[in-house]
Amino acid sequence: QVQLVESGGGLVQPGGSLRLSCAASGFTFSYYTMSWYRQAPGKQRELLATIASAGGTRNYADSLKGRFTISRDNAKNTVALQLSSLKPEDTAVYYCNTAGATMPWGQGTQVTVSS
Repeated sequence: QVQLVESGGGLVQPGGSLRLSCAASGFTFSYYTMSWYRQAPGKQRELLATIASAGGTRNYADSLKGRFTISRDNAKNTVALQLSSLKPEDTAVYYCNTAGATMPWGQGTQVTVSS
């Protein structure tokens, strides 16, 4: 069955960095444009970044202002999100999914930015 398993979250101080990873299984990963999303408490889930199936084209939410970088490894069926210059407002549960969120959601990984 389809599984998306996110990892790499944690508690980090403002200005710090984290690398999130998502392992996908149960579908032909290399066929799909993949995305990272996040959901902060009391807010709707928002789209952060998207990477094309072959990894060439990447798009980011304007609000990120270059702080996050998406990448993928089709040989390992993984997609990653490098977070840098983290701010308290980046605190959220982070998820991966296909563009358009066509797969069942995983459990996400919690990122907490606090001093």
